[in-house]
Amino acid sequence: MWLILAFTSAALLGFYDVFKKKSLRDNAVIPVLFLNTLVCSLIFLPLIAGSACGWIGEGDLFHVPQAGWDAQKYILLKSCIVLASWIFGYFGMKHLPLTIVGPINATRPVMVLVGALLVFGERLNGYQWVGVALAVLSFFMLSRSGKKEGIDFKHDRWIYFVVLASLLGAVSGLYDKYLMASPANGGVGLDRMVVQSYYNLYQLGMMGLMLVLLWWPKRTQATPFRWDWCIILISLFLSAADFVYFYALSLDGAMISIVSMVRRGSVVVSFLFGAMVFREKNLRSKVADLLLVLLGMVFLYLGSR
Repeated sequence: MWLILAFTSAALLGFYDVFKKKSLRDNAVIPVLFLNTLVCSLIFLPLIAGSACGWIGEGDLFHVPQAGWDAQKYILLKSCIVLASWIFGYFGMKHLPLTIVGPINATRPVMVLVGALLVFGERLNGYQWVGVALAVLSFFMLSRSGKKEGIDFKHDRWIYFVVLASLLGAVSGLYDKYLMASPANGGVGLDRMVVQSYYNLYQLGMMGLMLVLLWWPKRTQATPFRWDWCIILISLFLSAADFVYFYALSLDGAMISIVSMVRRGSVVVSFLFGAMVFREKNLRSKVADLLLVLLGMVFLYLGSR
């Protein structure tokens, strides 16, 4: 069941990337990100209120248990990590082709594995090392494809933004493992709905400050903001993808390494839309890069079974 949920989350994430790219084209990043956090918060606020008032029972799938500061401090840290990843990722997504950003983001499971190696002392087997090597090779080949479009991986700051966003996303994935694991297994044992509901609220507060203090005073000197209905779709598909993701992790036997890898399969959806809808260039060489990434994910899966 948790594996099916992981594939569902991957498909939803793919459409999330597509709507994000559409919303960011010739648009101001900070207002788009603020509205994203606002809509996500509006989705979960009724669940928090309904659970507190008893309208949503404890056994309900959407029940949000009450949580004190002992739990909230962990969620606040997650909000900071995720929001930092989003900020770098949104700026990178705006300035780079989707067929470049997608394969870079798809290397995130490799970063999770390396993080598990360094933080949790896990050891990689032969299959996993092959997966890591293929991911590194695909990144090198992707840099060659990018040069054909005038994108220099060594000197393009937007590439660094996307890579940093992926690194922070990997940190968030490892942190999710810690938050969801039971105290008996060395984790905090937080409820999935508590994490997803409150980290959106914290992000809304932080993005509100950024909007007022950083963007609003200089809005006339930067890219103007324009409304796009895809902004709402960003939030809807992201919330659905995260809900399915957290639900998958809460099930017995769910493996964060495999769930993380399957979710990166979202690159297939975003790549297809980048090719067919956004008419991006140099697709033949990028397809080879994408196949290397997917092959690397296969080896990571074989090594993680």
